[in-house]
Amino acid sequence: MLQIILTLVIFVLLIIPIGRYMFHIATGQHTFCDPVFNRIDNGIYRICGINQNEGMGWKKYALALVLTNAVMVFIGYLILRIQFLPVFNPNGIGAMEPTLSFNTIISFMTNTNLQHYSGESGLSYLSQMLVIIFMMFVSAASGYAACIAFIRGLTGKTKDDVGNFFADLTRITTRLLLPFSIVGGLLLVWQGVPQNFDANIVVNTLEGTFQTIAMGPIAALEIIKHLGTNGGGFLGANSTTPLENPTIISDMIELYSMMLFPGACVITFGKMVRGRKKKDAAGDKALAGSESAGQLSAGGAEQGPRLKDHSLTASIYGWEGRTIFLAMGIIFLVGLGVCYWSELQGNPALAKIGLDQSMGSMEGKEVRFGIAQSAMFTTTTTSFTTGTVNNMHDTLTPLGGMIPLLHMMLNVVFGGKGVGLMNMIMYAILAVFICGLMIGRTPEYLGKKIEGREMKLTALCIIIHPFLILFFSALAVSTSGGLEGITNPGFHGLSQVLYEYASSAANNGSGFEGLADNSYFWNITAGLAMFFGRYLSIVIQLAIAGSLMRKRFVNETVGTLRTDTLSFAVILVFVVYIFAALTFFPALALGPIAEHLTLWA
Repeated sequence: MLQIILTLVIFVLLIIPIGRYMFHIATGQHTFCDPVFNRIDNGIYRICGINQNEGMGWKKYALALVLTNAVMVFIGYLILRIQFLPVFNPNGIGAMEPTLSFNTIISFMTNTNLQHYSGESGLSYLSQMLVIIFMMFVSAASGYAACIAFIRGLTGKTKDDVGNFFADLTRITTRLLLPFSIVGGLLLVWQGVPQNFDANIVVNTLEGTFQTIAMGPIAALEIIKHLGTNGGGFLGANSTTPLENPTIISDMIELYSMMLFPGACVITFGKMVRGRKKKDAAGDKALAGSESAGQLSAGGAEQGPRLKDHSLTASIYGWEGRTIFLAMGIIFLVGLGVCYWSELQGNPALAKIGLDQSMGSMEGKEVRFGIAQSAMFTTTTTSFTTGTVNNMHDTLTPLGGMIPLLHMMLNVVFGGKGVGLMNMIMYAILAVFICGLMIGRTPEYLGKKIEGREMKLTALCIIIHPFLILFFSALAVSTSGGLEGITNPGFHGLSQVLYEYASSAANNGSGFEGLADNSYFWNITAGLAMFFGRYLSIVIQLAIAGSLMRKRFVNETVGTLRTDTLSFAVILVFVVYIFAALTFFPALALGPIAEHLTLWA
């Protein structure tokens, strides 16, 4: 418990300064490293012909994001198909099969990094660098750019300017992802993670057998896969292997790397909202002062500023970011507690045959990390939608495995590349709508009225995610192509199917690896789930931000529902859990819950 508590305390201390730094990047304010990064950014703008001061409406911004990603998908697919060429290919890896190439390129462009292949035997070093590592940067930067544009739409006063996608993509890459990756990569090399272009090494083990030791630019991929909440491993065993994660120090570096930017995004959101409210309050005070002066000059009695009590001044110290962070934190801690407790209980089936379970269930876990850090890593990687693993999720206890599955189904617990924040705001809009119905008022969020158009888009955005998971899961268990990949005929088999599509739709990438998923059916259906789970949500959320941008700010009254309070955070948590119960409980009851009840009967 002390390990977990200290880890979380350090996490909170780290994200505060990083959140402020991201706020300065998002708002174009001065940072200490501008003399260096301005030159780099300006050089990129000149080469690419980008006018960084050209504003974009939400439609143009979304189109630029999708088309840019589409071009990179085409190039990446081509590289995977010709990777057999002897360029950075010392191990002689052949071309990737077409449907697997489709699944892989969609996976990495959507920031999912679901892998139906094993990296050490399926990719050349050229593909690892030009496809995998490159797209880990671009997909993460695209997601954070969309998140910043979304926040600008919610907090800005312009009617048709959410920023410039190309400028945001550049600034996030050069000022955030690259410098942190360089520092973090060097720290991982210090801990023993390989970084070279050597061919794999065959060694004679102490047992007298031969073993192949993978080489390559592992550290470069390892750090951006966590910082960008990507998750795909250089090796098939991901961060469970000592080559990717050799020590407890490297484990902590990777853990904090995937937590850092998603947590800081919430801080950035809060500062952008507070910055807008401070400007509004200052404007109200200036207006009140001019009105008061006008009254005095006209000879009237001094009646003070004609500033009503429902002025935005009342919200100048609003902390919407704190509320969102608190709601996410509550859900995260509940999940972490259940996962940790469940793994400590051990496996009763193993206890019956005389195996000691007093230390908990250590199946599939690394002894150098233990249950505490394994449970922490498991809950974090699926809450922050990273997908990296330091233990095998398929060997978790039923309830321990249900937590990562549930958090991917929720897809609001911090999330990666800003997605969790945007999704949680969708639930915040839903919560103020429900509360508005209860008290008979038009719902408001961040000073804007939530009306029919916004609620239709919000409902659509929220429904898409469970639809993708449940539709494709139903397809898998009802068609021959899907059934051929299910190796476990029991309750756990359904859990594996649900996990595959929850991971795909949430753009997470981890898996219950018992599925035989490298087939036409699984490659294509998982690819479609990843694609629609990524781009439909982003476009709809930008449309909501664009709709709210065109609305006038409304003053707060005594009847306005405050969204910066502890009570609203609790309401938000209940709304998320209730929606999850209504959509996913029947499927969970047939999967991990039934498996748990059977195991402990």
